[in-house]
Amino acid sequence: MQFKDQIDFIRQHMKRNKLRVATTILAATMGCAFLIVLASIGFGLHQTITNDVLDNNLVTEIEVAGKSGEETDLAPSEIPDGEVQKMREMDHVVAVVERTQPDADTQVAIGERSAYSRVVLSSMEEEQKSGFGLSEGKMPAAADEIVIGYHMASQLLTEAEQEKQANGEEVTGFSGSLIGQTIEVQLTPYMNEGDEKTEMSSWEFVVTGIAKEPTKDWMTDTSVYADSSWGTVFNEELGLQPGYENILVYADELQNVGGITNALKEDGYYVYSVTEELGKMNVFFNALKAGLIFVGTIAVLIASIGIFNTMTMAVTERTREIGVMKAIGAQPKLIRKLFLMESAAIGLIGTALAVAISYGISMLSNWLIPIIVMSSLGEEQPENFTLVISTIPWQLVVIASAISIGVAMVSGWRPARKATQIDIIQALRQEM
Repeated sequence: MQFKDQIDFIRQHMKRNKLRVATTILAATMGCAFLIVLASIGFGLHQTITNDVLDNNLVTEIEVAGKSGEETDLAPSEIPDGEVQKMREMDHVVAVVERTQPDADTQVAIGERSAYSRVVLSSMEEEQKSGFGLSEGKMPAAADEIVIGYHMASQLLTEAEQEKQANGEEVTGFSGSLIGQTIEVQLTPYMNEGDEKTEMSSWEFVVTGIAKEPTKDWMTDTSVYADSSWGTVFNEELGLQPGYENILVYADELQNVGGITNALKEDGYYVYSVTEELGKMNVFFNALKAGLIFVGTIAVLIASIGIFNTMTMAVTERTREIGVMKAIGAQPKLIRKLFLMESAAIGLIGTALAVAISYGISMLSNWLIPIIVMSSLGEEQPENFTLVISTIPWQLVVIASAISIGVAMVSGWRPARKATQIDIIQALRQEM
């Protein structure tokens, strides 16, 4: 019996029992679609949170929080320069930035306008290597040049504007560009209880660049980024001890962040990188997705009951046909194959429909649910709102298809085996 004849044999039977076969396919479709849609929620939430972490962090940045010494832990400021240089010489490290902040209250002034700020001292050369982002301007080339935070201009207010802002009125701040402007940085040492009042000291700097906007909407950046050589000047002038230091290691690519992080840990450093957070999330979401696939598989197993009943009825109704096939020499292997092909066809058609329906439901939910959520909160959906409720990767389609078609074939196995055990004489005696 040629393969074409086998297909015709299966098609004729399915045509004769259209309603029963259609309802069985519908059950298989619903089961498989439920599996895909349910699991896609886990994939969608995983993607949403991963994107949020990546958007809110510089993905190639590794923060060194200190090092474990033989007797006590070392803060970043206590790590010897030689060890920092070794970090710079590590494979796939493009920059190691050491940032310090003077232990002083900071204000920035230009004319009658002023704003609270903070001074970040760092090597401008290393900052440039790390990919320090600017919204406009350029990196400093001289010691008296600085980069200011993205929101500095909007925070530079006159006394009258500060009063308006305190009363809840809207103010615009400095109008025009600060690039090329000379600003005054005023530092006043922090005072402890009982300390004598200290006077403010000030320095003038030229603005050459403005830092890019922070990734988090709620952050306001009014920092002043100056060359690290000013640290000694500030400390001597104000009588300060070295301030807080932060060491940041930058990898060339995201895929190398994990290796650098592990190497630093082996050397005894306390580190944090985006891969640490993603690793913990991946463990949780992999378990969640596996659980959702398991629950969805139960729906497919329930649908398999319908396939089993349909195939059992098919064997009963075609007993005489099976007997005739055996009488003319059909082997049990061929008969079993025909019924397995029929159950597989039901599973295949149901899976194809389920995949198409699942993609439709996924797209609809990703469009509709964020609108419903924002409407319930009484807010308009922002342009950069990227809540992903459901996503269907090709791996999920492959897994769901394998489960659905596999369950369909298993459901048809016993009826197919029963067909091979039908007695020829009894089958031929059966009335049509």
